[in-house]
Amino acid sequence: MTEYTRRLLLTGAAAALAAPAIARADTWPSRPIRCIVALPPGGGTDATGRIAMQYLSEALGQPIVIENKPGAGGTIGSDIVAKAAPDGYTFGIATSSSHAAAPVFRKDLPYDPVKSFTAVTMIGTTSYILIGGPAAGAKDLPTFIANTRAQPGKVACASLGPSTLGYLLTRQFEQIAGLKMIDAPYKGAAAVYPDLMNGTVAVMLDNPSGSAGLVRENRLTGFAVTRPSAAVPNVPTFDSLGVRNFQDVFWYCIVAPPGLPPEIAERVQKILAQALLADPGRGRLRAIDVEPVVSTPADFGATMARETKQWRDLADRLGIKPE
Repeated sequence: MTEYTRRLLLTGAAAALAAPAIARADTWPSRPIRCIVALPPGGGTDATGRIAMQYLSEALGQPIVIENKPGAGGTIGSDIVAKAAPDGYTFGIATSSSHAAAPVFRKDLPYDPVKSFTAVTMIGTTSYILIGGPAAGAKDLPTFIANTRAQPGKVACASLGPSTLGYLLTRQFEQIAGLKMIDAPYKGAAAVYPDLMNGTVAVMLDNPSGSAGLVRENRLTGFAVTRPSAAVPNVPTFDSLGVRNFQDVFWYCIVAPPGLPPEIAERVQKILAQALLADPGRGRLRAIDVEPVVSTPADFGATMARETKQWRDLADRLGIKPE
């Protein structure tokens, strides 16, 4: 071997070591997978993601480890997914908040909701429910609205922070109902429920996937839902109580880092379609008020782009500017 040949071989070996690993669909997966949930355990996003990942793990024959990475309305965990290797071993649970609404609130968003991810599939959609505890001072929506109007700036409403869709919809509800409440930000919905029950905060606009059980047990009051909910069938809709033109769409979906081989994305999409569009998976999601919806990557990308414009238009009407 000449010195020139030896140098070429060493250079090639070094380049191979430096190059990022490329996922091979024919051997994937050969080790455990992680799934980033950008909110704390115990809320609707966490519950929905765990159901989907359980079925995916069983079909793939590999463990899927859920890693909760809360903060900044889901943008911290989403950024971790965006910057991970596209090797099929990192997925994330994205939501309307972290992907469609986040650009409305943040000028410095560290990722592009569409370009920084591989859109794999939607999981499902859910409604919103206004829940409250003793500090709400009411057991029905008209009474709550009347009481809150009488004391502007004194009723505490929990949210997951000013960069989330729940916060935006709370502002919309205030405008429609003629209210002015105090925003009380939390890192996750699971931390809000005890404070609602003990009277620390009065109300929160939540997804029934996290709080329906507490409402059914009468530990919290369900004032109204944005669309009829099988999880809390006795809770009336906002429309039926005179609070109309309220947005009602919230979705959960699976994303991966950009550059994920399409064969892997398609395999995951097909597994989840089979698992979640029929029982028992469908029943498990509907039990937490999530209506199963599975989409192609192209359809999912179009949904994110369309809804980002929708929420930006709403924020403009409410006078909310990105910070």
